[in-house]
Amino acid sequence: MIFTRRVSKVKEMMNKLTTKTPFLSEEEKENQNNHNKWKKKASLCFIILITVLILTLGGTSSSGWMFRTRIHLHAGVILESPELTRGVQAGNAVESLEAVVAADDARCSEIGVSVLRMGGHAVDASVATALCLGVVNPMASGVGGGGFMVVRSADTLQTQAFDFRETAPLAASENMYENNIDDKYKGALSMGVPGEIAGLHKAWSTYGRLPWKTLFDPAIRLAKEGFMVAPYLAGKISSNEAKIRNDSGLQHVFAPNGELLKTGDICYNRKLGLTLEVLANEGPKAFYDGVIGEKLVKDVQDAGGILTMEDLKNYDVDVTDALAVDTMGYTILGMPAPSSGTLGLALVSNILESYESSNAAKGSLGLHRFIEALKHMYAVRMDLGDPDFVDISKTVADMLSPAFAKNIQEKILDNTTFPSIYYMPRWSQLQDHGTSHFCIVDDDRNAVSMTSTVNYAFGGGVLSRSTGIVLNNEMGDFSVPTEISADSLPPSPSNFIRPNKRPLSSMTPIIILKDEQLAGVIGGSGGVYIIPAVAQVFFNHFILGMDPSTAVQSPRVYHKLIPNVVYYENWTVIDGDHIELSDDRKQFLVERGHKLEPKAGGAICQFIVQTLKKPNENRKMSHDHRQVLKGMLTAVSDPRKDGQPAAC
Repeated sequence: MIFTRRVSKVKEMMNKLTTKTPFLSEEEKENQNNHNKWKKKASLCFIILITVLILTLGGTSSSGWMFRTRIHLHAGVILESPELTRGVQAGNAVESLEAVVAADDARCSEIGVSVLRMGGHAVDASVATALCLGVVNPMASGVGGGGFMVVRSADTLQTQAFDFRETAPLAASENMYENNIDDKYKGALSMGVPGEIAGLHKAWSTYGRLPWKTLFDPAIRLAKEGFMVAPYLAGKISSNEAKIRNDSGLQHVFAPNGELLKTGDICYNRKLGLTLEVLANEGPKAFYDGVIGEKLVKDVQDAGGILTMEDLKNYDVDVTDALAVDTMGYTILGMPAPSSGTLGLALVSNILESYESSNAAKGSLGLHRFIEALKHMYAVRMDLGDPDFVDISKTVADMLSPAFAKNIQEKILDNTTFPSIYYMPRWSQLQDHGTSHFCIVDDDRNAVSMTSTVNYAFGGGVLSRSTGIVLNNEMGDFSVPTEISADSLPPSPSNFIRPNKRPLSSMTPIIILKDEQLAGVIGGSGGVYIIPAVAQVFFNHFILGMDPSTAVQSPRVYHKLIPNVVYYENWTVIDGDHIELSDDRKQFLVERGHKLEPKAGGAICQFIVQTLKKPNENRKMSHDHRQVLKGMLTAVSDPRKDGQPAAC
């Protein structure tokens, strides 16, 4: 498959960052290379030695015995081995029969692939990729936040869900924001207990092959030695100028010498680099019961927050089997509640499947039906919450029920839409915000779909000066009794604050199977817009037959039920391409009573597809002798952001 994209000057600048090095410019790298040639030669020899040992001791992948021994490597090997990327590459898509990474920053995709080349598991690559994103896209994610990870094991054929979403501190209460609702979104009081480091370590402890310390090295160097500001980050710095200038920590990193960083500038967060070094050497204990945690807690409390060392010590990752949904001939594996993503996608998909026609989702009429299904889904999902604190069993059962979906489908008319009240919303809608997402599939066909977040851009607008960590404002995702929302509906009691409780989320990391074989990995960033974006990518490729690149790039629509408005994409994205819903689609929707508004934004999706054209080739066996088929992998990063995938 050949992918063609028009590349702007900005995109060309970004591409310079991804050829053989995910760090600084080629000129800066050349100076470093001249100084370290002997080191690279030694590293290459070491790589060859390790490879020989692996092949000698591990045997072939078809033997049914998976190489799971931790590989002990010098921390510099991943960074300094001048590996060449193999596979078809152009623009926002790559192909490979081996392994791929699709992240929303090109440097982080390359870092993930460098880990896979060293024999790392998809989870090893996830740790390195996530840490990278927290450095170069700190407005969206980082070790001061949390997230969800879905892991599919090719060895066991089991899929696990790792919930490391932030929790409410022990001192939090239902009415803590009654005197100032802004504190729920701004400042240190909006911070939940961070879970990212705990979540990454939990997954790595289960699946990792490479040393924990090794996986931190790329992010440490990016933070300490500097990285080039990409256009998307530059845009967020500019649009959040007031927030940055209001906090000395943010200003020190993103407006040094009083000037906001712009595209192409070099950004340094040396304190974060030092923090990552400690976490690399000492593990998560340093964060949750050690020096990093102590520094973070002091900074948070000095800024008016309520985080304590007891909160950090009590934090625990919730690991369960992934939620499995059989719909439209596929199995979707994702996060259970408090994520509403998998459940929301299940309900929308089951509604469309209940038409009992392969053409139900096609064309302009299919788009109208999709929008109506979204509106019904948003009305239902606000009954969800953290299942450790509220009984949501009926809501979960309804959202998974084909019969419930059929009942909703019968309320959808093909010739009209309805006012918001028709869909019977009970509670005000969750308005969560930006995130970061990546997808990874390794050579054994282990797969990871991970979404992480600090919620709003730059979280609560506070950067810990002693650690370099951006504080999340995840408390903003809870409902509170005294908040009057724009939709004039009451807040959802299921999502009220309780100590140690996780707030409801729109994050939708999923893995897709067809006939028990890996078919795809999808996820998105963009808060409340994630569910419709992921759903449209899924439908575009697996149901409507679009190629993976077109499935991601195709114009999207969004709806939040209240206001009763269809937001359609109409914007020129970073690489210069213009994305806009077609006039005939817009006219069709207007004729059915939809109110339309253009939107220069939305969600960002990453997507991996496995195509099994020759089922009798490239097969391996799982531990119980079931076949794991290996086909062509296509990875796509969304052109709406400055991401780019990478391949082995």
